[in-house]
Amino acid sequence: MSERELSDPITMRLPLDILSEIEQIAEICDRSRSWVFVRALKSYLAAEGREIIELAQARSDIENGRGHDLNDVIDEVDAIVKGAAA
Repeated sequence: MSERELSDPITMRLPLDILSEIEQIAEICDRSRSWVFVRALKSYLAAEGREIIELAQARSDIENGRGHDLNDVIDEVDAIVKGAAA
């Protein structure tokens, strides 16, 4: 398995209680602090981070005319439902 390409090192300041938990997790798992950080960031990106990106894309789509009027969508759904009920 090939290794992933890594960025240059970054520097960040953390609240001491968070750093303490990260160090504790790293020690328990016999892993590095970087490993814990990457897992935490992946989890964030898969959930809240992904949602932020998707909302930004949706806003861009609307601003660029790539959206649908809600009333038109509702009318179309109503027509489909009425057709299915007939």
